[in-house]
Amino acid sequence: MGPANDGLRFTLELAALTALAYWGFSEHDGAVQWLLGLGAPLVAAAVWGAFVAPQASRPTTDPVRLLLEVAVFAPAAVALWAADSHTLAFGFGVLVVLHLAFTFLLGQRPAQAS
Repeated sequence: MGPANDGLRFTLELAALTALAYWGFSEHDGAVQWLLGLGAPLVAAAVWGAFVAPQASRPTTDPVRLLLEVAVFAPAAVALWAADSHTLAFGFGVLVVLHLAFTFLLGQRPAQAS
């Protein structure tokens, strides 16, 4: 079950970046469209890569890690909702909650530093 949850996590990461880009490009015009359409996913990817990814340059542990995960996944769900993709937003949110629950149930959370 662990590898399946890892696969779901990777899919959710890509979906979050896609959702942020979709929101930026579909809900805005002109320079703001480009700034948010490219900038929002880049910021999310930078945060994820620096603090949450398996090979993060500055890995974190709970509760900071959980807060950072929510700080990336929640805006993606809100962005989908704001772009009138309510079914996708709801489905994405449910999958994120299931994934995070399984990371705790399966012991997939990084160990606390000693």
